[in-house]
Amino acid sequence: MSINVDLGLAGRLAAARAGALVGRDSERSVLDRMLTGAADAPLVAYVHGPGGIGKSSLLRYAAAQAELAGREVVRVDSRFLNTDPRRLEETAALACVEPGAVLLFDNFERSQQLEPWLRDTFLLRLGEGAIVVLASRIAPDAEWTLDPGWAQVFTELALRPLDAVQSDSLLATRNVAPDHRAAIVAFAGGSPLVLSLAAAGEPTGEVLTTLVERLVGDLPSDAHRRALDVLAQAHVTREDLLRAVLGDEDAATVFSWLRRQPYVETTPRGLHPHVAVRSTLAADLRWRDPERYQEVRTRISVACLSALRRAAEDDAPQRAAEWMFLFRDQAGPPDLDDWRAHPHVEDTPLDSADIPHILRMAGESAVAHWIRRQPEGFRVYRSAGRLLGFMAVLRLEAPSPDDLAADPVIAALWKHVEAVAPLRQGEHLGVRRFAVQFGGHQRPSPLMDLIGRRIVAAEMRTPGRAVTFTVFHDAERWRHHLAAAGLHEVVTVEADGLRQHVFGRGPRSADLLPRKAFEKGVLEALRTWRAPREFATSVLLRSHLVPQGSADPVAHLRDAITSALDALRVDPAGVKAHDALTATYISASGTHEATARRLGVPYGTYRRHLALAKERLVAHLLAR
Repeated sequence: MSINVDLGLAGRLAAARAGALVGRDSERSVLDRMLTGAADAPLVAYVHGPGGIGKSSLLRYAAAQAELAGREVVRVDSRFLNTDPRRLEETAALACVEPGAVLLFDNFERSQQLEPWLRDTFLLRLGEGAIVVLASRIAPDAEWTLDPGWAQVFTELALRPLDAVQSDSLLATRNVAPDHRAAIVAFAGGSPLVLSLAAAGEPTGEVLTTLVERLVGDLPSDAHRRALDVLAQAHVTREDLLRAVLGDEDAATVFSWLRRQPYVETTPRGLHPHVAVRSTLAADLRWRDPERYQEVRTRISVACLSALRRAAEDDAPQRAAEWMFLFRDQAGPPDLDDWRAHPHVEDTPLDSADIPHILRMAGESAVAHWIRRQPEGFRVYRSAGRLLGFMAVLRLEAPSPDDLAADPVIAALWKHVEAVAPLRQGEHLGVRRFAVQFGGHQRPSPLMDLIGRRIVAAEMRTPGRAVTFTVFHDAERWRHHLAAAGLHEVVTVEADGLRQHVFGRGPRSADLLPRKAFEKGVLEALRTWRAPREFATSVLLRSHLVPQGSADPVAHLRDAITSALDALRVDPAGVKAHDALTATYISASGTHEATARRLGVPYGTYRRHLALAKERLVAHLLAR
């Protein structure tokens, strides 16, 4: 971009700002038509969008163009007004007497309660040929378009995030090197403000503070700040998630506030923040309070896992996706990092009519054997009635000779398990044996994303599963990402002309802790349940309750204890044990004497129940 050196400072600033106003051609065209008095041009333009999206930049553009056209510019900044209409009248008085004046309102959300009065009273007093541009974080009142008169002269300009090409172009105007732009574009989420500030380098604490203030504005209370901490890390935020993470805070009030914010999208599954807001809030909290950042992450993980366990079968993959979102940075190749739902793809159980198509698609003789043996382990994926692919997760307790003869991959894997870590009573293996799609068995795709969700959902919801293995054909594509998740190649087999690689975790760490240390760790976990950060030093992190290589060992540990508590609740002999433990530690709100009164039992009886409950909980956890 070149700037005429003969311009004065004001002119050079205006030219630079116009050059940096990327991706707003249609909005600028509307303003240009208004300023030239085109017959079909509106008289009032209402610009709206979240903080940092470029509203003020458009107002500056309108002001510069108006001054070039010789029009009088009247600027009103609602940050410096109160709610008294007379104050606004005084500030904007010139627009009522100056023909052709251009009245510009910035930060109008601060005066939003005056919108009906402005529309129905004040704007009717403007001088001949005047035009108005309002900029607000809040969308306009519907009355502008419901009224047949205003509908003829009013237009709404909703500013959207810049796309990747536009974002790259803006960075180019800031002289950012091409090889640095992709990371900034990903962080900024199309926000011109974030792009501009990030162009100066890695955001510092001071820059992050400025971004938060500009993107989200003033916050009513600390509870609202904590709600934003959740919004920044959770895939979707619902009221029950806020309640689980914030504890005693008024979840209903802050949820209602969140859904009204201009940087939050309301969807059928919950609230999504604008990408730039998510990135900035998360980075700010991580810089400002690393312990709080990790605590919120842990609580969201625990709440998501709990929701996954309770979910109906059809809803489980979506709940799995919400938990997996927390680990998206290490979840897989970039082309798999798509955490949106794929409603156009159906995930259904195997139907007998699907079998001929699956057998033609498979390319492996073992598929037919496992369809006969474990049809319930297969899921089929189709779109608009067309079969796209299938997957199968097998449950293996003790494969039969026929199983081992029909499938050399399972035969080799079973030999490995028997030699390294034989199954104990009540345990079984999970094996993702097949994952097939048209055009390439295991290439990254939305379909493979859905299959991954289904597998994680099954892993988290299936009691007695000792470990899960996954069979890959294209191991080199996935090896690095699997290693990052603690999964390593354990068996390689030639079958049906294919070289097949089986990945899983190492031998289970069942006996890393002596029983006494294990029991002590369980009791300490109960005592510190309401302080999740204490779990970071728990001896139980070295127990079999936490999978080796876990990306979030604290979440796995809390989930294991919660599962054991749930098991007590469904055990007829353990109902009182569950109630005693839950009332004492999980929802603790007083002394043991107060807890006994709340349970409606004598204190001595309560103490006996509690002692037996601890024993039963330890037994359940050891049995895992």
